[in-house]
Amino acid sequence: MLRISLLLLSVVSINVFAVTEAVDIYSDQQLISLIRSNQYLQRVKADDCQLVQDIEARAEVLQQPMYQFLWGEMLNNGVCVKAHPSRGMALLQTAAEQGSPEAMVKLADYYYRGKLVVKDPNRAVQYVLPAAANGDLTAKMILVRLFGQGYGSPADYELGYHWLYNSIFDDDAQQKKASSLLQMLAAKMPASIVARAQQPQLYTR
Repeated sequence: MLRISLLLLSVVSINVFAVTEAVDIYSDQQLISLIRSNQYLQRVKADDCQLVQDIEARAEVLQQPMYQFLWGEMLNNGVCVKAHPSRGMALLQTAAEQGSPEAMVKLADYYYRGKLVVKDPNRAVQYVLPAAANGDLTAKMILVRLFGQGYGSPADYELGYHWLYNSIFDDDAQQKKASSLLQMLAAKMPASIVARAQQPQLYTR
């Protein structure tokens, strides 16, 4: 009887250890991959919210942009913590000011959709333009879509078209989507400007 009890105790201990096994903090590269696949909040929940304190410390104390993005989004969406959108949006803004293209794109998305803020697609352009200028492909796609829908300044259409037209794409589906967006924007531009924007180097007068 004693041997059976000890055996059961050891099995229970093993199961408890498996459930509470520590989760390593995410690297910046892991976070970028999770953000681009829109799996970052699901990953935090799948890890049983074990990293909340580490994420908060890296965002609030160390002020690491990728963790400011993650912590901000956790606060915006109430994931593993009580929702606090005003703080979450402030963290995204800080990350964007530090040059995070992911934060710029996310802020642009919020303003484009009118989630947590007043809908303002022109402000979305302001957020996504610097990220596109620095070569972020997602930002370039969003920027051209916004321009094609008539938002932003027509003076910037040529730059937006040029950046996306001369991009390298991950797959055929992405390339086809970009081509569709470019076609929509080209309809708003003189043919001569479109031809100039398609050149590898952009020379404007």
